[in-house]
Amino acid sequence: MKKAIGYLLGLVLICTLTLGTSMDAHASEFNFAAETQIPSNQIDKKKSYFNLKMKPGQKQTLVVKLRNDTNKAVVVNPQIHSATTNMHGVVEYGEANVQRDKTLPYSLRDLIKVEKKITVPAKKSVDLKLAVTMPDKPYVGVLAGGITLEEKKVATSQKQDKGISIENKYAYVIGVTLQESDEEVKQDLKLRKVEAGQTNARNAILFTLQNPTPTYLNRFELEAKITRKGKTETLYKSSQKDMQVAPNSHFTYPVLLNGEPLKPGDYTLHLKAKSSKESWRFTKNFQIRRDEASKLNKKDVTIESPNYWWLIALIAGVVIVVGFLLYFAWRKKRKKNRRTAR
Repeated sequence: MKKAIGYLLGLVLICTLTLGTSMDAHASEFNFAAETQIPSNQIDKKKSYFNLKMKPGQKQTLVVKLRNDTNKAVVVNPQIHSATTNMHGVVEYGEANVQRDKTLPYSLRDLIKVEKKITVPAKKSVDLKLAVTMPDKPYVGVLAGGITLEEKKVATSQKQDKGISIENKYAYVIGVTLQESDEEVKQDLKLRKVEAGQTNARNAILFTLQNPTPTYLNRFELEAKITRKGKTETLYKSSQKDMQVAPNSHFTYPVLLNGEPLKPGDYTLHLKAKSSKESWRFTKNFQIRRDEASKLNKKDVTIESPNYWWLIALIAGVVIVVGFLLYFAWRKKRKKNRRTAR
């Protein structure tokens, strides 16, 4: 049986970590509740996620109170993840299908240890404890991530046709930021790769941007244009505002072709990007191979396959008409020959 798992995360505290933005969100469809116990070294006491001022080598225990108001015990699986950035320019604090960026010096999973599972008895509350150990070496910047709290048992399961079932899973995600100083980090941005590809079975030009610095790129926006190499005419373009890039992370942004087939050749990406503090410009050449374009075009669900039925019908019609004309010409000639023979 195939399973399509729809991860419907009740992302509590998963809003972006821009200054002054609350990370509180209303949770639903949960059999338990989670509440952070804010420690004295919280930078902003108004925030309900962990926003902590730490010291090199410091060890600290964080507490999240789990409450179960149901009549059955609930098993919760805690997981720690470093913050990443998705293709829409949104910071993810939970599990994400993204490789760790090479510039990230420490994974939050290595700095925060937590039980693999915890049982919350019916009508009871328990404290989930997280052991934080900061690196011995002084660190300038922000280490960001989140604590995912997911029920072990599937919340709902809906049977679908053709043997496919959809499982809905719900989880809390509690943000965590750790920093040792208020020293401002100079922002930077790198353009790593440009290539033809697809997103959601649709052709696109994909380029990868990297934030190699231990700080957020807030109010991030970009404007991308694709031209033929050496030409100025814009073939494809895309722009987006109000994005955010996590510290030491990368993401791949798509310039969609909107149903147009990829064509082989040499191209250039012209990119402008800026955050609340810095701005950047990039120009990068790339190539689309003929076999690559053909392969991707066949997989694009928005490209209609050529309809040759009209041509077949036209040819068939012409053949029939010509056939009738030849037949009548042959009959006419035959009758004429018979009269001549008499």
